[in-house]
Amino acid sequence: MKRSPVPLATTIAVLVFFYIPILFLVMNSFNASRFGGAWQGFSVKWYARLFSDKTVWRALENSLIIALISTSVSMVAGTLSAFAIHKFKTRMQVVHYTLIYTPLVLPDLLMGMSLLLFFVALRVPLGMTTIALAHITFCISYVTMVVLARLQDFDFTLIEAARDLGATSWGATRKILLPLLMPGILAGGMLAFTLSIDDFVITFFVSGPGATTLPIQIYSMIRHGSPAMINALSTILLTITFIIILISRYFSGYEKKKGLT
Repeated sequence: MKRSPVPLATTIAVLVFFYIPILFLVMNSFNASRFGGAWQGFSVKWYARLFSDKTVWRALENSLIIALISTSVSMVAGTLSAFAIHKFKTRMQVVHYTLIYTPLVLPDLLMGMSLLLFFVALRVPLGMTTIALAHITFCISYVTMVVLARLQDFDFTLIEAARDLGATSWGATRKILLPLLMPGILAGGMLAFTLSIDDFVITFFVSGPGATTLPIQIYSMIRHGSPAMINALSTILLTITFIIILISRYFSGYEKKKGLT
């Protein structure tokens, strides 16, 4: 039976649609022309200017600090939240699940405005603290969903066997539950880190003076006309993002590779 060429053509068309613009951006980061378009020779001068621009690196430092804080807190809170939702089938946990799920479907614009109004009402100064709190708010939801998915297939008879053999509740959690859930927790953490460092809309509403993150800095560079430096910066971010995705994929498939499920 002759195979239809339609699936292959569709796959190629989708790949071209998604990745050709990225390839074009990477190529222009090495273009000597300031505004791209016509190729004027290979150059790394935009990377050199980017590395000498202190405002960009200060914004990157702020983004990394916020991403690390929000990821750490959301990994702990998200894991506890997922365990509570999975373990206790009560009405309170149904409400809990709804509250966790809501930030996933809430538009970023609405979430940013509501958080801004909340911080203003409490007279909390806008800055790094408010950005970190805002990022924790939505990162917890993503970590919870990833860990909850791991818990769906978790074999709790292992915990019961450990308790029968004399292990304490904390000992069984520390030596059996957490190690087996760790790939899911780390995968959720990687996802939270990526979302936090990439967020623009929510950060735009809750940021204050001296708390510029990298996405906001890029927006400012676009307004003041530095497209070549943005291409170089985007290429670096793309490389980092692909590395994080590969690590996340590794941890997601860790249990299957090791035959732990």
